[in-house]
Amino acid sequence: MSSIKACLFDLDGVLVDTAKYHYLAWKRLAEELGFDFTEHDNERLKGVSRMASLDILLSIGGIELDESKKQELAERKNDWYFEMISKMDESEILPGALEFLKECRENGLKVALGSASKNAMTILNNTGITPYFDAIIDGTRTTSAKPDPEVFTLGATEVEVSPEQCVVFEDAEAGVEAARRAGMHCVGIGSPENLAKADFVVSSLADMTVNRLNDIVVS
Repeated sequence: MSSIKACLFDLDGVLVDTAKYHYLAWKRLAEELGFDFTEHDNERLKGVSRMASLDILLSIGGIELDESKKQELAERKNDWYFEMISKMDESEILPGALEFLKECRENGLKVALGSASKNAMTILNNTGITPYFDAIIDGTRTTSAKPDPEVFTLGATEVEVSPEQCVVFEDAEAGVEAARRAGMHCVGIGSPENLAKADFVVSSLADMTVNRLNDIVVS
């Protein structure tokens, strides 16, 4: 049985608390378009690219727009989001995330980011966790959104670890599916009912240790 040699992390909702800013920006956009966008609706956008998220939002509102208008709205939403994340600091690193990143490095594991966010570097730099990564794959480096496995396969290639020796940490159903398609193990961060396809689920990285990675391989 292969041992784990690399940990690949989603960003939003796994390492840092930026999911709330996405929600606030999408909600503001929906309100400008004349309909309500709830936290329940927002679950459908987790781990999904910006334009795909906009399509879901517009479908909720029953609105059809041409591509140029959609591009304009996506950029407006991102401007609001960027304004919020530009004020982030290390206080918004999620519980246990920094400690687990350090533990991974101390135990010789490779560490990679696998995020759909095009703003990942701003978030990593503002929260001070950039130095913990051997590879950073974000939305500026990928062409296909999760559940396509591209973001994770690129990460594994960059840290030179085979997929079966990688474990992905994800809070979104699309991300768990992407990990599965990449042939990787997966730990869900959040609630088991939303992440049923993960190998196992923890409420946060505060519940995670390097020793527990062995449980994934043998389970």
